[in-house]
Formats: sequence, structure tokens, C-alpha cells
Amino acid sequence: MKAVLYVSHGSRRKAATRQAEDFLHRAAGAHDRPYEICYLELAHPDITEGMRRLVEKGADAVVVQPVLLLSAGHYYKDIPEELDRISGSYPELTISYGEPLGVQENIIKALAERIQETNPPIGKETNILLVGRGSHHPDTPAAVEKIAGRLGEEMSGTSVDVCYLAALSPRFSEAFQRSVEAYEHTIVVPYLWFTGVLMEEIQAVVHQAVQRGYSAAAAHHLQDHPAMEQSLQFRVNEALNKLSRVE
Repeated sequence: MKAVLYVSHGSRRKAATRQAEDFLHRAAGAHDRPYEICYLELAHPDITEGMRRLVEKGADAVVVQPVLLLSAGHYYKDIPEELDRISGSYPELTISYGEPLGVQENIIKALAERIQETNPPIGKETNILLVGRGSHHPDTPAAVEKIAGRLGEEMSGTSVDVCYLAALSPRFSEAFQRSVEAYEHTIVVPYLWFTGVLMEEIQAVVHQAVQRGYSAAAAHHLQDHPAMEQSLQFRVNEALNKLSRVE
């Protein structure tokens, strides 16, 4: 029996965990297969417990699907190490490791729609600030820069700058201050899936700038946009097809 283990990041905010769970319960319904939701950190169950539950349900082949936007340390190191650690407990279990969502055109369009939802004044004096989570892995800046380029095209050539919340430069607070001083209007676009501490920090910085008289707005995080469910289902289907080829 094939099953799916969704591996989400986890958050200190219960609201973020609820958002992830609600989203994944909806997305999982498209595959009509047993599934479990687990977390890398800060929430329960973990990967070991999630896998145990699927095996107890009768799974002999499992898609391990990272609920991650981009490939970075969690994808290349943390999840594989955890799978290696527990694989000895299930020698007959076949595992297909799915890919993060990556750069998909429907997500670019979702970001553009989030921008339009702020009802922005878009012109030569408008700057879009795309905010990535940040990672030391080289795949992260390459992917974010590619997304920024496509987003600029989607927004008819509007200026798009890139910044990060951690690990990489320029950092969000510095890039945001430069933007509000240089442009008449700044639209902050968080490249984040669910709410949480990072989203709260972005909103607080933008709010403080508006209070000081700058023209700025923060777009909504991606959360439950239909493109996200479609993109995740696409990755799960890829991994399920891999399982079919090895059976």
C-alpha cells in the first residue's frame, strides 16, 4: 500500500501549525491515499512517529514529501539524515523522496496576485521587495533570484529587489529601509508559505515604516492560494510515479 508522509517545517506559533495542517489535509484529499503530517522541529509528531503511524496502517511504500518552498539544508541534510536513521527499522519499506516546490510558474503568478491584493500604486516609483527565508546553501539565492526575475516580468517590468531574513545578504530590514527611502512606494512580498514569527516580524517592520510616513505595504504570505495546493500535488504525483517505476 502506498502512502504519503508530509514533512512540514514546524513553528513556535500554533496558528502556523494549524495553517499547515489545514492546508495539508485539503491537499492530501486529491490523492486518496493514507497520509500523515509530521514536522522537522517545534511541533509534533516528528518524522519517526509519522513513519511509524503509516507502517502501522499497512504502508509498504511511502512518499516522503517535504513541505518546503526551496531546496536547502532541511532538504539536503536534515530530512535524509532522519530517514537514514529510521530506515533500519523498516527494511522492507520502499521510500520515494519528493522534491520541494521549487520555481514553478503558477507560484510566480500567485505572488503577483498577492501583490495585486494590496491594491498598490504600481509605476516607475514602485519597488517590489521579495523576501526569502535565507539559507547558506547555494541553491537558495539562485532560486530566489530566478523567482524575482520572473516576478518582474509578470508585473510588467516593475522593479523587484531581493533580500533575506537570515543567512544571506542583503537582510530584510536594511533592504526595506533603502527601498522606502528611494521609492515612492514599496511592496514587501514574503516568500513564505505559512504565518509565523518571520511573517510577524515583516508586518511589524512595515507597520512601523508606515507610522513614520513612508508608503509601504506587506503582501499576504502564500498560505492557501490555490497554486500552492496544485504545486504540492504536482510534486507528490512525481514521487508516486517514482514508486510505480521501482515496483
